Amino acid sequence: MACEACRTIPPVIAQGYTPKGQYETIAGLKTYVTGNTDSTIGLVDIYDIFGLASQTIQGADLLAARLNAVVVIPDFFKGEALEHSVIPPDTDEKKKRIGDFLATNANIERNVCVLLAAMPEYRSRFPSVVKWAANGFCWGGKVTILASGSNTPFVATSQCHPALMDLKDAQSVSIPHLVLASKDEDAETVAAYGPLVAPSGGAVETYSKMWHGWMGARADLENEECHAEYVRGYNQLADFFEKHLI
Repeated sequence: MACEACRTIPPVIAQGYTPKGQYETIAGLKTYVTGNTDSTIGLVDIYDIFGLASQTIQGADLLAARLNAVVVIPDFFKGEALEHSVIPPDTDEKKKRIGDFLATNANIERNVCVLLAAMPEYRSRFPSVVKWAANGFCWGGKVTILASGSNTPFVATSQCHPALMDLKDAQSVSIPHLVLASKDEDAETVAAYGPLVAPSGGAVETYSKMWHGWMGARADLENEECHAEYVRGYNQLADFFEKHLI
């Protein structure tokens, strides 16, 4: 059994984080690869609409270290992520920019197919991995839950501060699925997810003081409260995946 120190993610760096991994091209996509490439467990980490942010990369490094896993972040947007200036979407121009992005680079259905099509290459690149999982933030959470139905290649999945929540998605989940919600998601929808994912071993928790994005690109790690909840969230993700993959 792991000691308590081993069951805690490494210290989180608020500024000037240096990534632990490197970039490779896998399945035709620039992909951040971190952790133990000879591990028996692998995790696909799917970013939010702001792409390969430092906070997301640090989170992947934290999960890789805690789980002794290989973690990959594919760049679905091919370097053309959404800019932070569209948040909040309080003008018609910003709303149109987001809508256009979701219809093109961030088209959900297309990127679910891209994810599933990449799995054979992940298996080939990391042949020691016998169990794969997936985690997604915001937009990426929608991708992970849609890849969690029947015939999923994953043993377990999760999503943090989920976007575009739909009860039909939760009804189709066939594996353990964890939802870590923020105060900004619709509370009734979040609550309704709980009974739907529970039969497959899933769970739902709301971080009631955190905003949408606190574990991804919008994490403010210089804010003491956000820093603490970022740490708690990644430890909760690691606990969940440790339970189902190790």
